Amino acid sequence: MTVGMINANPVVHERPERAAHHAHAAAAALDALDVFDTVRDIKDPEHPYSLEQLSVLSQESVSVDEKLGHIQITFTPTVQHCSMATVIGLCLRLKLMQNFPSHFKIDIKVAPGSLANEESVNKQLNDKERVAAALENPNLRQLVDDCLCSDHSSSY
Repeated sequence: MTVGMINANPVVHERPERAAHHAHAAAAALDALDVFDTVRDIKDPEHPYSLEQLSVLSQESVSVDEKLGHIQITFTPTVQHCSMATVIGLCLRLKLMQNFPSHFKIDIKVAPGSLANEESVNKQLNDKERVAAALENPNLRQLVDDCLCSDHSSSY
């Protein structure tokens, strides 16, 4: 347990069985399940659980419009004053950038009403310059990289 943890005892949900999802042929369309499977195992920055296990993410929180080249993820922090919401968003963005073609526009948002500083975090997570600057910080980058390390990684 980390000193100063905002949510020391989060509710942990059982991991549901992975839905049967057949590998796509090269020309098949990208869908929300492809994206969700890519990000579901990201580790929470404060806990040894995945974002899925903490219900920070669900398949329903992902939308994809391949025709417009758009991926959107809306995540729900475990508490209203989550100090790690920006880190979670950076993890999501970096994982998507690493696994999907660069022509996709990625929007990462906090679920409406789920975070006290929601507007500020949304602005940070969707500003390319702020994201680039954050990922240049070695300590922050190490935290993000640690969250991205998992036993189940996938790429498209």
